[in-house]
Amino acid sequence: MSPDPRVTLARGGAAAAELEGVVRASAYLEPRARRIVRPSANMVDKADGASELLDQALYGEGIDVLAEEAGFAFCRSRRNGHVGFIAADALGDPGPAPTHRVSATAAFGYAERDFKARAIGPFGLNALVCVVETDGRYMRDDRGVWFTAGHLAPIGVFERDPAAVAERFLGTPYLWGGRDGSGLDCSGLVLQALLACGIGAPRDSDMQMALGAPADPAALRRNALVFWKGHVGMMLDPDTLLHANTHHMAVAAEPLAEAVTRIGEATSGQPIAYRRLPSLR
Repeated sequence: MSPDPRVTLARGGAAAAELEGVVRASAYLEPRARRIVRPSANMVDKADGASELLDQALYGEGIDVLAEEAGFAFCRSRRNGHVGFIAADALGDPGPAPTHRVSATAAFGYAERDFKARAIGPFGLNALVCVVETDGRYMRDDRGVWFTAGHLAPIGVFERDPAAVAERFLGTPYLWGGRDGSGLDCSGLVLQALLACGIGAPRDSDMQMALGAPADPAALRRNALVFWKGHVGMMLDPDTLLHANTHHMAVAAEPLAEAVTRIGEATSGQPIAYRRLPSLR
């Protein structure tokens, strides 16, 4: 069985060194460690900014770069393992390990210790920050960006209710491949909610079906995940589904029964899996 290309750092005859003996390549290279230095950066499927959006990498996230071409880096997200192209100028040196993450759905940073100073961002939920200085209600990171302390949480301090995190995105526009909070797709919403609770997850909905354990569809609880072919949503209660979807073109909550009927009448058919997450309470 061939490795899934979505999470395999190999292209054009070259592959990451750890794939030697796993995929055929003419050269096995040690990836270069980089990190995202923009508030967010699009990961696309070709070295072309107009190609399909696969994911969005967030400020501070670690990236493994295999090669560069036409101003883009072919790379892998360390956070979710997804592979694609990111603009090379969105990447910088790895820097020190993050100490905090952005805990607001969106937060601005500032060029100086003053909310009236030039704003930078916004930075999305779960962006990673290395704080090197604290001055009153402000924290400065190693790249000189000042954040308000109330928008940051120490690494290791997580939320306890993924559904509550996901609810904060109600009304956010739908964006295929979106994750930075300005737009979200179904699996991006689930991934962001789980990361805020300290749960790592893959990027795409079919991969997320491995999370947790099977759930009884007749006794669903809050935070259960419901999967269709190519789609996922999260339960707010036994009857209400929250999901980023193309019917509403937004993150929306609706009765699960209505979603099942509508989606079944479209192209995705009936749900194919129900999963429950481990309790975080």
